[in-house]
Amino acid sequence: MREPPRRSSAGLRRFAGPEADELTILCRPEVPSSLEPAVAAEAAYRLLATRLVDEQASFRDVTAETIFVRDIGRDLPQVLDVRARVLAEFGRDADAPAPAFIGQAPLTGGALEIAATAVVPHRRDAWEVRDVAAESSCRCPGCARSAARVVRLGEQTSLYSSNIYGTGDDAFTQVLAMFDAAERLLAGCGMGFGDVIRTWIHLRDIDRDYDALNRARREFFRRRGLDLRPASTGVQGAPFPDMHDVSLCLQAVRSPRRLTVVRMSTPTLNEAWSYGADFSRGLRVVGVNKVALHVSGTASIDEAGRTVHLGDVAAQGERMLRNIETLLAGQGASFADLVSAVLYVKRPADAPVLRELCRRRGFDGFPYALVEAPLCRPELLCEAEAFAVLPLARVQA
Repeated sequence: MREPPRRSSAGLRRFAGPEADELTILCRPEVPSSLEPAVAAEAAYRLLATRLVDEQASFRDVTAETIFVRDIGRDLPQVLDVRARVLAEFGRDADAPAPAFIGQAPLTGGALEIAATAVVPHRRDAWEVRDVAAESSCRCPGCARSAARVVRLGEQTSLYSSNIYGTGDDAFTQVLAMFDAAERLLAGCGMGFGDVIRTWIHLRDIDRDYDALNRARREFFRRRGLDLRPASTGVQGAPFPDMHDVSLCLQAVRSPRRLTVVRMSTPTLNEAWSYGADFSRGLRVVGVNKVALHVSGTASIDEAGRTVHLGDVAAQGERMLRNIETLLAGQGASFADLVSAVLYVKRPADAPVLRELCRRRGFDGFPYALVEAPLCRPELLCEAEAFAVLPLARVQA
């Protein structure tokens, strides 16, 4: 293998809570796109390991990891091989969670980027972590890697899943089976779908299958009597392997005492379920270590649910950021409280415009990925999800 490139960058944001320090990290190998993905993967994972060590953390502290891959069918197997080899060099510290992965090309020109989160407890005796494999009748490479990391911090238990899949002859059947598989995984960890606060759903062909996703999700939520919908992102991204048309990642939280979970809203947006998409615009979750603000995938939508600024990526980006800004403002937060984000761009040529807009509006300075992904409406050119954190002292009465 070639000598790994030395030029790489890692954005990192640390939040210090009463129970733990929480890290968000984005590793971006700055290498020519012509170099093989294995070289980029080695650079990225060595960089991730270095940043964890710098923060007095280990791979055991990593709660979730997502690999954004340019060509998932061709590149993912060698990326995972490199990952296993690099992590093995760190011995017992290399006990990382099963990674999530999705075919979405990074718009920085590289073959991949890695986003990771970690929880570094102040007291190890108040912390516990275990990994649970998902049960599946499908033994494809993707399903075989489906798992969840379960983290107990004080009295709160959080679950972070990797990709979960369903089987079936069409997207509607696959989505229902996917949610059923997620429910079985949750049940095996003493949780239910009512504990889910965040989902990420990736469709191989969003123009073809987004309606099926919405119908199946609505049916599943109706059967379970779920009223408080999770925050969510639903965009195009290639699952692995190609026998699956849809994949799901999720985060769930449970505590012996009832968690405070509040739906986020803003006058600039209507509720997504009013036009058939069953997710909350955002959720505010008060936990043992922080107040978490999970902002769903948000685009250039107005208060009536209409797409605005057709064909104008700069104007769409401005409306997208305004919607996120007002969602945060409703919770006493701002862009300064963001710790991570993902920006999805339909046309790669628009990336510089959106990157400059984010810089000018202060939607930067924290780890955010910028990837290519067609969106839920053909006329939408960009979408962003965001995650903000507030100290418990700022919990509003």
